Amino acid sequence: MDLRQIEYFVRVAELGSFTRASIALNIAQPALSRQIRLLEVELRQPLLIRNGRGVTLTDGGQRLLEHGRGILHQVERTREEMSMLRGGLTGRIVIGLPPSLSKSMAVPLVRACKKIMPEATLAVSEALSSAMVDALVAGRLDIALLYNPTPSPEIDLSPLGEQELFLVTSAALSTDLATGDPIPLARLADMPLITPSPHNAIRRFIESELANIKRRPDIVLEIDSIGAILDLVADGAGSAVLSRNAVRSLGDPQRFAIHPIVEPDLRIKLFLATSTRRPATQMQRAMMTLIEQEVAAHVDSPD
Repeated sequence: MDLRQIEYFVRVAELGSFTRASIALNIAQPALSRQIRLLEVELRQPLLIRNGRGVTLTDGGQRLLEHGRGILHQVERTREEMSMLRGGLTGRIVIGLPPSLSKSMAVPLVRACKKIMPEATLAVSEALSSAMVDALVAGRLDIALLYNPTPSPEIDLSPLGEQELFLVTSAALSTDLATGDPIPLARLADMPLITPSPHNAIRRFIESELANIKRRPDIVLEIDSIGAILDLVADGAGSAVLSRNAVRSLGDPQRFAIHPIVEPDLRIKLFLATSTRRPATQMQRAMMTLIEQEVAAHVDSPD
């Protein structure tokens, strides 16, 4: 075995496809297949089962994936430690951000990273919390910001605080609520809501909180795009429950009326998440510190 073959195998296994892996690795698919086949010959057992939808792992492939990730992680840590002797941190780190935070945090986070770690390569991925959990476990993300994640032995969670959620309505439509007027949680069940699909963390949180008072939300549209939700709210298609930060960063605040939700108020927890399968490298720990600082500076901060 050599490191190149291990890297190729891990990428194919994580992406579940030779085609996607060949694109990610910038290598021709026949050459990639040949390297994986040489690895299987050397280990004297099949590692992947090819099918029309991609590949699945054999028992041997699953075991090699676990070891391979560890080997590649140790190589990356060695590179980092050697780079420290030259006074800097190098390597690639992939961060996952939820859509409601991506626009407000991506630019300041990249600027801070370039200032502190100019030789590092940073990639930012925007996704819903459920998808980011899968990506962390699979090794496609190094760090993610998650709302109300379900505890898992495969994910290490550090609380960053809470975000208050508000009822967002169209400022152009007349209602009995003036901008800033609070709305009781029980009355929220009578409002036609536009929400993301059921696997979204904020959607699940709203349903859970209403269930606690034996009510259900009236969901009229499901849209997995915060920007599109805000456009529909402004157009009068319904209301939404979002953070103030989402409205500021993804829509024109003048188009909306924002109402605190009370009795009780709604606050969703935000966590910094990493995989327990791969101990954090020094560069990842430095990035986690930057993320904590940027969350404190940009999430629900005063205008």
